[in-house]
Amino acid sequence: MIQKILFITNIVIITLLLTFCAPRTPQSRKSPTENLTINKNNLTIKITYCQPSKKNRKIFGGLVPYNKIWRTGANEATEITFSENVKINNQIIKAGTYTLFTIPKKEGWTLILNSILGQWGDYRYKQNKDILRTEIPVTSLSETVEVFKISLKDSKDNAISVSMAWENTQADFEIEQQSK
Repeated sequence: MIQKILFITNIVIITLLLTFCAPRTPQSRKSPTENLTINKNNLTIKITYCQPSKKNRKIFGGLVPYNKIWRTGANEATEITFSENVKINNQIIKAGTYTLFTIPKKEGWTLILNSILGQWGDYRYKQNKDILRTEIPVTSLSETVEVFKISLKDSKDNAISVSMAWENTQADFEIEQQSK
């Protein structure tokens, strides 16, 4: 009888270890990681973010509160890399990697680039490490976007458009290659 109890206990322990200690791959996460890259005129922009799903939830003004800092995705905070100096809303941003945060509001969003990398969520966010804070417009979408999506698109001569869409909201901004 004791051997049966020990055997069952060992199976339960092994099952728990395999379940909770198994390495998580990006594909096994509830909000998978997405990597975007675009190249234009020697400028490379890379964005790494995680894609949460709506799942019948109220997103903006609900799961993502208005007027609060948001990691702009799920899991690790979104990061953006520029291979060269760029301009966003006429503000020069030096080449490098930054954490991309936003503050969603009903009438627009605040776009933030922060110098602290490797953040999980927005728990270690420090405003004094912001290198950019600027307002960007939002539009209402007629179709619901189930999975949070960031898109990079060739825009005009020296610019790349960035769109962030989820639920029925889309926020956009442009990244301009700085003139040499």
